[in-house]
Amino acid sequence: MVVDIEAFAGNSNTESVVRHDLQNPTVAHYLRIIPLDWSEEGRIGLRFEIYGCPYWADVINFDGQGVISYRFKMKKMKILKDVIALKFKTSESEGVILHGEGQQGDYITLELRSGRLLLQINLGSNQYGSILGHTSVTSGSLLDDHHWHSVVIERYRRNVNFTLDQHTQHFRTNGEFDHLDLDYELTFGGMPYSGKPVSGGRRNFKGCMESINYNGENITDLARRKKLDTSSFRNLTFSCVDIHTFPVFFNSTSFLQLPGRRDHNMVSVGFQFRTWNPSGLLLFSSLADGMLELALNDGKVTAHINVTQQKNMRVDIASGSGLNDGEWHDVRFLAKENFAMLTIDGDEASAVRTTSPVQITTGSTYHFGGYFLRTRASPIQRSFQGCMQLIQVDDQLADLTAVEQGRMGAFENVSLDMCAIIDRCMPNQCEHGGRCSQIWDGFTCTCDGTGYTGATCHTSVYEQSCEAYKHLGRSSDSYWIDPDGSGPLGPFKVICNMTEDKVWTTVVNNLPAQTAVTGSSRERRTVLQLNYSASMEQVTAITNSAEHCEQQVAYACRMSRLLNTPDGTPYTWWVGRGNEKHFYWGGSVPGIQKCACGIERNCTDSKYYCNCDADQKQWRDDSGLLVYKDHLPVSQVAVGDTNRPGSEAKLTVGPLCCYGDRSYWNAASFNTPSSYLHFSTFQGETSADISFYFKTSAPYGVFLENLGNTDFIRLELKSPMVVSFSFDVGNGPVELNVHSPTPLNDDQWHRVSAERNTKEAILQLDQKYKEVRPAPTQGHTRLELYSQLYVGAAGGQRGFLGCIRSLKMNGVTLDLEERAKVTPGVKPGCSGHCTSFGMYCRNGGKCVEKYNGYSCDCSTTAFDGPFCSKAPTVVSFSFDVGNGPVELNVHSPTLLNDDQWHRVSAERSTKEAILQLDQKYQEVRPAPTQGHTRLELYSQLYVGAAGGQRGFLGCIRSLKMNGVTLDLEERAKVTPGVKPGCSGHCTSFGMYCRNGGKCVEKYNGYSCDCSTTAFDGPFCSKDVGGFFEAGTLVKYNLVPEVMAAASSLDEKSVIHNLPVETNLTCEDLTFSFSTSTSPSLLVYVSSKTQDYMAVVLRHNGTLQLRYNLGGLREPFSIDIDQRNLANGQPHTVNISRVERDIEVQLDHYPPVSYSLPEASDTQFTLVKSLFLGKVFGIIAVVIFTILCTLVFLIRYMFRHKGTYHTNEAKGGESSESADTAIIGTEANFTETIDESKKEWFI
Repeated sequence: MVVDIEAFAGNSNTESVVRHDLQNPTVAHYLRIIPLDWSEEGRIGLRFEIYGCPYWADVINFDGQGVISYRFKMKKMKILKDVIALKFKTSESEGVILHGEGQQGDYITLELRSGRLLLQINLGSNQYGSILGHTSVTSGSLLDDHHWHSVVIERYRRNVNFTLDQHTQHFRTNGEFDHLDLDYELTFGGMPYSGKPVSGGRRNFKGCMESINYNGENITDLARRKKLDTSSFRNLTFSCVDIHTFPVFFNSTSFLQLPGRRDHNMVSVGFQFRTWNPSGLLLFSSLADGMLELALNDGKVTAHINVTQQKNMRVDIASGSGLNDGEWHDVRFLAKENFAMLTIDGDEASAVRTTSPVQITTGSTYHFGGYFLRTRASPIQRSFQGCMQLIQVDDQLADLTAVEQGRMGAFENVSLDMCAIIDRCMPNQCEHGGRCSQIWDGFTCTCDGTGYTGATCHTSVYEQSCEAYKHLGRSSDSYWIDPDGSGPLGPFKVICNMTEDKVWTTVVNNLPAQTAVTGSSRERRTVLQLNYSASMEQVTAITNSAEHCEQQVAYACRMSRLLNTPDGTPYTWWVGRGNEKHFYWGGSVPGIQKCACGIERNCTDSKYYCNCDADQKQWRDDSGLLVYKDHLPVSQVAVGDTNRPGSEAKLTVGPLCCYGDRSYWNAASFNTPSSYLHFSTFQGETSADISFYFKTSAPYGVFLENLGNTDFIRLELKSPMVVSFSFDVGNGPVELNVHSPTPLNDDQWHRVSAERNTKEAILQLDQKYKEVRPAPTQGHTRLELYSQLYVGAAGGQRGFLGCIRSLKMNGVTLDLEERAKVTPGVKPGCSGHCTSFGMYCRNGGKCVEKYNGYSCDCSTTAFDGPFCSKAPTVVSFSFDVGNGPVELNVHSPTLLNDDQWHRVSAERSTKEAILQLDQKYQEVRPAPTQGHTRLELYSQLYVGAAGGQRGFLGCIRSLKMNGVTLDLEERAKVTPGVKPGCSGHCTSFGMYCRNGGKCVEKYNGYSCDCSTTAFDGPFCSKDVGGFFEAGTLVKYNLVPEVMAAASSLDEKSVIHNLPVETNLTCEDLTFSFSTSTSPSLLVYVSSKTQDYMAVVLRHNGTLQLRYNLGGLREPFSIDIDQRNLANGQPHTVNISRVERDIEVQLDHYPPVSYSLPEASDTQFTLVKSLFLGKVFGIIAVVIFTILCTLVFLIRYMFRHKGTYHTNEAKGGESSESADTAIIGTEANFTETIDESKKEWFI
């Protein structure tokens, strides 16, 4: 059995032994050794040993005429289970191997078609006879290679395992029946002999079969013992007759030269060939005066004769089509005086002839498969890739054994007595229904119409969700989505609604609204089946990844009960995902057999839990949302109470609506270089795709890695501007690098996608920069991995520091957040989304940080939509009277959310519908001349939000309906969330916004915008920060003045009494600052000794923490960050010390731990004063807490808004940094502040 072509490396010296184990068992009579290369040192030598076991074969030779008939013991057999096993080898591409059939239309057939094995089976079907029961499965390719192939068919009921050469296909037969009904017999080697021509042109099998077994019966042994009918054989033999065709294998540098009769007036050649290439040179011969060329051009065989002495007399004929299909094709060419004929595959009826006047005088040689000599007459094609056999020259079969022995002819770079053809499209490497076509060295996939792209149609061309389309800037519309990317689920179309903060995905069903249901009872329910615009598997992919899903159901009834009591048997139930019945209705929850009114206790009849269960003659309605997404969508509704007189019901099931994409924002933060998450081994043997987003400030780090014995796959940030994708499938390491023109450690989101398949490897960065590396045409293709998949650092490598989100591998999203919750050093989620996506909030919209993403707050703008980009300029009027929804839209040239009054009027009659805005703009829609005209409504009238829709925020007045004014104010007095009247809140309450705060109008009140002030709180009255002019600072005396301050506070804000002398072993410090100038001193804590703590901005804008607690010659310094923080942006610093351990966090980055040296003291002795200042900018929201022995509140430190002027230390102009200017003039680094200096307060 030949599985693939493989080269075996030998030893490189005279002593060592190299052992190779074959991956699959091999049965052979002969073994041929083909040396490919040898050592350049020493002489050529070989010692070869084969280890195997004895093998006894039961072989039958089939001559293409005879068949073996296995008669059943009974006339008719109903077979529930089958096991059929045999081996075969043949040089024919067509032939029936086994066949059985029954009078009821059942059958089973195994046959060769075009060199492939075709299994056809039919167990029957209830509908349309046996037509729908037909099942056909194909396996293998190039099975006419005269090698042994093993076949096993195992069937139990409708489940079938079809195994060819250890490759198994599992399938289930069509139809409804389980038994195979056969009559009389099962035949091997062909169709049963009936004396009539074989139907369908099927040929009997010609070749050898071995070890034929059917349900435990040894058919070969029974035939040998003459227990079976073999009368159709002319001469039955139990040995395999080898038909030696002596094939020749050509590559692009090969040729075979054979002699022919010289100076003869006739050319007669013939051969068989097989190839995948559409073009190539088959034969070339130099005539005495001209040339002969047989070539393959675009799948056709062409013959070209050019005789120069006859005024360039030419003969050009062509025959055949699609001959580059990998099958053997027979070519016969005859040319003589004034006649030429080309015949393909022995079809004399389609042979091409010409009677052009030509005289031929043959040369002495014929070149097959290639001609590389530079002669006066040369062929257009130069080479051929493929195989030839049964070569005839001058009507004589060429003796290729003599050629091989060097006794005649010549050859170069050919392989004699073998055909190394490979079907690269079997199995099909093109995924998702891509069409495979091939040439000798490779294959090509055509992905048109599949929804996928790439060399193997592996990558989806669509986004995974509506959420992803939103971040591409798309607006509400219908879109194709592919939730599992390269996974097995195909793309499907959904409706994406992006007009709200949440992005809604809607999947519609085919049930019309208000579908009438009649004639149903508990014993005979009416079942309404819902079909969606996507398969249940596709819908499940949406609900699994969504944050929330809902589906509206409504049951309008008149004397038609819905659920009955919570303990009673329900009249109506619905089926959801998983085909489970559910006995709760919209507005309720699983396990509670009630409707929405039963949950809210406002049903029409308080004795019941659904309006319809009251069984009243008036029309009632039970509607609400189903929100338990594991039960959605609704696939069936069974109605059971509409068969009584006067009983009616109308059912509505709305579309499935979901929002949120958990996989898109599924993220984890890696806080240390050794942090990692581990998952099960990545299964990507022949094709693998990986995609994710990352952001970091680190210069390098491994994103992920998975190892095998020698195989591996790895993605990493190799340097600040290079992303690397490396792997090894057994041919040696391959590395792809993509270079970014800008640094990637900029704390912005970047997208990486990598793909490897049997054709190529691709690495892409930010959907702009990519590298593509073709795969070798020969070698290993399977990626075999055994270790766990590591995301982050593994095996002591440089780990990634930063955030990774939306990690998908072969279409499956890895749940980083859940794994991070139980993994030290990794945190779920990733903050700082506004840093990367804040620019998408348009028109002054404010980016709001969320745990798993962000949103745009448009409340302070005149715009709407997810990005504050939609101008509110449209008023809509929609209705449905039974003819389908009608919607009228009036567009305003100016914004409608301008806090000004606008007038809307709408009218519908049997003639037309009218919508008018501000008595200026209107749309008129005529009513249809035919159809429904009555508007039948059953629910209450809702003014504002209803059913989970977007509610109106603002004021409505003077609401009239059919001339009646609705009393909004009285109803508003008793309705939560609604207030009577409407006024401008800032007009009445704006004066409460102090210190320059701006009053911002809201629909339910107002707020004070303090962003342009140095104050905070609801009324901009809380002093939380200070603005420092050049050379100023603020001093806060911790001891003993803090005691006096504490005495003046009320008990609710008490500061714990502190001793006069305070020694600290732990501190917490938190503050924010912004400045555009460095160097600067931010925080300095002094003592009555030489101890101090300081946070400074150095001359290059980097942040440094300094501790001097004694025991060291120099202060202990920590460089917190290497970036320039004097960039005018706000930055937050958190510093915590406990004894010797220090933890520092800057902005949203993960905390970093440090330790004081062993020689350093840990006690901060006699803490005295706190200084803030020498900062050219703003320090805001300052909170400084000294734990263990000292706690004070910052609002008392800044109880007076002011600027503190002090003298700068001498030498400040020439100092390197602010701390040296203030502190450097004293060796002890104690206070140089003139504490008696006058203070000016504002």
